Amino acid sequence: MTKQIMVGNVPVGGGAPVSIQSMCNTRTDDVVATVEQIRRLSAAGCQIIRVAVPDMAAARAVGAIKEQIDIPLVVDIHFDYKLALEAIAAGADKVRINPGNIGGEDRVKAVADACRARNIPIRIGVNGGSLEKPLLAKYGGVCPEAMVESAFEHVRLLNKFDFDDICISLKSSNVPMTMKAYQLMRVKSDYPLHIGVTEAGTVRMGTLKSAVGIGGLLAMGIGDTMRVSLSADPVEEVYAAREILKAAGIRKEGAELVSCPTCGRTRIDLIGLANEVERRLQGVDKPITVAVMGCVVNGPGEASAADCGIAGGVGEGLLFKKGQIVKKVPQEQLVDELFALIDTL
Repeated sequence: MTKQIMVGNVPVGGGAPVSIQSMCNTRTDDVVATVEQIRRLSAAGCQIIRVAVPDMAAARAVGAIKEQIDIPLVVDIHFDYKLALEAIAAGADKVRINPGNIGGEDRVKAVADACRARNIPIRIGVNGGSLEKPLLAKYGGVCPEAMVESAFEHVRLLNKFDFDDICISLKSSNVPMTMKAYQLMRVKSDYPLHIGVTEAGTVRMGTLKSAVGIGGLLAMGIGDTMRVSLSADPVEEVYAAREILKAAGIRKEGAELVSCPTCGRTRIDLIGLANEVERRLQGVDKPITVAVMGCVVNGPGEASAADCGIAGGVGEGLLFKKGQIVKKVPQEQLVDELFALIDTL
């Protein structure tokens, strides 16, 4: 089991539930836009949010943002330690930083001291695309071993200044490399791990890569907090993270959809039905399984493990519960009748 850190009021590691993170794509100094996005993300299920702090205006906005949100705020710092100090003073709940890229050791000490004084953890964020040149030379390029060694160099630097409230990430856009790096780190340390595949891509490709990388690690018992990185509205990251956690058997909250792949017996727009049901299930928090089947002959029986579902036919369909038919329903009323049934569960 990993050690536990506290990000605001959210425990990470030490057996705590795997938490979902995302990152705003608004300008951080645009407080109104950033707060609005964070509220949407929180409503979607985000538990920890990160904002970029590229300049002093962004750092000074942290306090105003914190006052208006209900989830912990992480600040993303590169190169300028003064930005970290400003954001920490403004109330940040966690700092994401690479101690090796903010200058001399006196600057690392200043950040470590400020975080220690406020009980704020630091995430060491190793990225395969920005490894130190000596490590690239030593290993002949980017590899899991180089990523892990980079993380430990940063750990040693923080430990030198009596700071060990640390979380580690080892991200690459290469899924197998990312997975191997996290596996190696888990063997070598008990620091909590923030898992993810960086620069994963669009909603479709990025979700697939994240499902394989993040889901694979979760299935091995590796990972304490996670972010799905997508070139999309950050809310899509949260939805994808929730589905990955459910698919990996980590979380039971929320509804799960099962639907058949269609065949020559299908006489309804099953794909359209399944998409509509999936969309509406995003607002359902009940730990239930809902089935959308294309065949009234086999549908209820094949989906008997589902709590409820619908099966389509010609002009009408069946509403069923635990494999037992409830009633026949006109095709255009199937989805509404299904959600009326869900409301009773």
